[in-house]
Amino acid sequence: MVDISTKASTVRRARARATVRLAPSTVTLITSAMLPKGNAIEAARLAGILAAKRTPELIPLCHPIPLDWVDVSIELSHDCAHIEAEVKTYAPTGAEMEALTAAAVAALTLYDMVKAVDREAVITDICLVEKSGGKSGHWKRQEVPE
Repeated sequence: MVDISTKASTVRRARARATVRLAPSTVTLITSAMLPKGNAIEAARLAGILAAKRTPELIPLCHPIPLDWVDVSIELSHDCAHIEAEVKTYAPTGAEMEALTAAAVAALTLYDMVKAVDREAVITDICLVEKSGGKSGHWKRQEVPE
């Protein structure tokens, strides 16, 4: 692990994104609540939030940090689900891994919810979008994959 014992605790924030490409008919099933497994959006959202809280158990050498706020939102388009996770903390290290884990697990959960009706579903473009706080300050991705 990296030694963070001398780093100051500051407010830190991170946002990450993931995309799940879906058949248009799958988007229709999601929006009409007709999936065999139930409400895919809410299941994926909750799974992402829970995953952020368990990141140090999943990623070797990742510091456990107190999470003050986690949110996962999912917007549907004609043939995609756009997932965004945001994490806030007051800690000596950043929350990038928690945001990325939340987005990735939300995408995996959505995939699991639709795989019976859409074998062509694909998870793409998991990336950090923005982070702030700490010594390195504010950083924002110039071009975010869609």
